Amino acid sequence: MSRLLIPGIVALLGIGAVIAIILGSQGEQPAQTSSVPIGGPFELTNHLGERTTEQDFGDKLLLIYFGFTFCPDICPAELQIVSAALDQLGEKAEAIQPIFITVDPERDTVEAMADYVPFFHPRLVGLTGSVEEIEKVANAYGIYHVKEPSKDGSALEYTVNHSSIVYLMKPGGHYLDHFTHGVKSDAMAKRLSEHLS
Repeated sequence: MSRLLIPGIVALLGIGAVIAIILGSQGEQPAQTSSVPIGGPFELTNHLGERTTEQDFGDKLLLIYFGFTFCPDICPAELQIVSAALDQLGEKAEAIQPIFITVDPERDTVEAMADYVPFFHPRLVGLTGSVEEIEKVANAYGIYHVKEPSKDGSALEYTVNHSSIVYLMKPGGHYLDHFTHGVKSDAMAKRLSEHLS
């Protein structure tokens, strides 16, 4: 399926809220109720081919979502919500850096990420890396992700089931807040605004 169809898919989202093991929608609280810290430093490659760390974003809050470019519905939906929430914040959104980190580095090359991220927010940064680098950052953020064979009839060899949580991180990659799957953009914008106050 062509990535050029993504905007149309986003409009059809009511039908697909798939079964990709979504920790957030199951009510799990990944950070404050856990003794294991969420987040931390990372070094990956952005969609422009540049090596990137959390330090490159200075004093901005980081709004991070993990997903993959071949995701048919959940990932585009969440990235649309992130984009809409930032748009609702207006100029205040300049203090927040949206980031999309792949959980499918074998297919999500720099070129694939460069094709994908422009469908969403103009400041969205796509990050990829080696399998080992992605595994390290996914583990640091408590992100579940596993390859599953595609169903019969799919042109894709596999899909990736993964957690669907949007993290809000302080500068340096320290946990501040999170948004579970299905949060509305206005609710996200309201909470983001509170953190910027």
